[in-house]
Amino acid sequence: MRWRLPWDDEDPGLPIKITRVANDEYVPAPLSPLAREAVRRARQDCEDNATRTGMSRRHFLLSACGAATTLLALDGCSKEAARHSTSPTTSRTPGGSFTLPPESTTEPEVATSVLGGSELIFDVQGHLLDYTVDPLSKNAPDLLNSLGFPQAKCGDANPHDCFSASHFLELMFLRSDTSMAIVSALPLLPQHSPESIVVRDRVRQVAHSLSHDDRLLIHGEAQPTLSPLPATLEAMAQQVADYPIAAWKVYTHTPGPPWWLDDHEAGVAQVGNAFINKAIELGVPRICVHKGLVPAPYNDPVDIGPAAKRHPDASFIVYHAGWEQGIAEGPYSPAAPVSGVNRLVASLQAAGIAPNSNVYAEMGTTWFNLLRLPTQAAHVVGKLLKYVGEDNVLWGTDSIWYGSPQDQIQAFRAFQISEEFQSRYGYPALTPQLKAKIFATNALRLYGVAPVPGHPSYTRAELAQIRLDLPGGHVALGPTNAAEAAALARRHAGTA
Repeated sequence: MRWRLPWDDEDPGLPIKITRVANDEYVPAPLSPLAREAVRRARQDCEDNATRTGMSRRHFLLSACGAATTLLALDGCSKEAARHSTSPTTSRTPGGSFTLPPESTTEPEVATSVLGGSELIFDVQGHLLDYTVDPLSKNAPDLLNSLGFPQAKCGDANPHDCFSASHFLELMFLRSDTSMAIVSALPLLPQHSPESIVVRDRVRQVAHSLSHDDRLLIHGEAQPTLSPLPATLEAMAQQVADYPIAAWKVYTHTPGPPWWLDDHEAGVAQVGNAFINKAIELGVPRICVHKGLVPAPYNDPVDIGPAAKRHPDASFIVYHAGWEQGIAEGPYSPAAPVSGVNRLVASLQAAGIAPNSNVYAEMGTTWFNLLRLPTQAAHVVGKLLKYVGEDNVLWGTDSIWYGSPQDQIQAFRAFQISEEFQSRYGYPALTPQLKAKIFATNALRLYGVAPVPGHPSYTRAELAQIRLDLPGGHVALGPTNAAEAAALARRHAGTA
């Protein structure tokens, strides 16, 4: 008989986060009718299946059966919506689906066989905010980042602790199957930032001391228009001298005056080529650039193709893959609207950058949003694999903004692109081998690092069992409406 814990009666939420949530970079879109119905149906189905299995509601929602039930509810709603569509251009079957046997909703072994997985997970986009390393970060304008928002609801007495290094390590390496990760940089002022290079390296050291391996990497940061260019280049050299920098994270649209990687616009700061050349000179020729999410000027991936063409000895990793919230994703063609991910494809095509060259696409936040829109998800994943290359699509989740990435991992394990879309658009089938490349193999090759296995003390099956008894749940860590997103953005604006 299973013992009862103090939090056994708490509702942990649906195991696949298909509710409305975002971060401070964009306003969360209202749930579509499809997603609203999926949430309603998943709730009811989870209640029913918990009763059938004899599990408590909480235990069931934390189990693989709960995740399978939620994904199948979403899949069923997607198929019904496609069948009842009145659009003459819409297929009567979704372009993407979550493929699980019906038995997975009540039989743990079956659910685990699909959602458990044994492949390595290397998450190339992780974030945290830690105010303990640098006491002066508590006086920064972003001090109140987490107060009054879902991020603050992690259960800690001090809401600032909800983004701490300890929560990051727990959510990434205990509450998910992630084995390796990168702490990426944010567009904040580098001095006294809660995710400064000092903070990023400190959490790397903590992870190393706990697991005795190099499962956590860190990005350096460059903000070439915040200070005179020579000072920026000197700061890059100093970072490489002081820290094990794996790549550079840049934002061409913020926080300083805008710029382009390829310096193609007159009248705009001409710093892109100098920055890239310095990265190559320092022996860290990996450029991770934020492109997409928000329709901000200079956030367009138009500069990716030309920069990659001019600098074949550098690698360009396009974070968010150019995806824009609110833009419906469809197939790419030269006549297709130049928006969303099509902008990235168009830039590569115009510059003559072939698939599997020196441009990579990262899926953080993009997959989190698209998993509730299976047809659009199939187009985005399919386009990236076809035009960027099967060797050049990288797994990233933007965690811990959205809590543990486990639900994103489970959803991708079960996701398939339809045979119709494969035939019509030339998208590849999402075989286990291809998913394994996306989950880790591609990033291992790009970063030139050896694979680090899972948790050093537990198997994945043991970790799954441990998670059933942990407090907390599947809370999505981000603002859930326009007012919360705007307030969080105003607070961040003081740091940029």
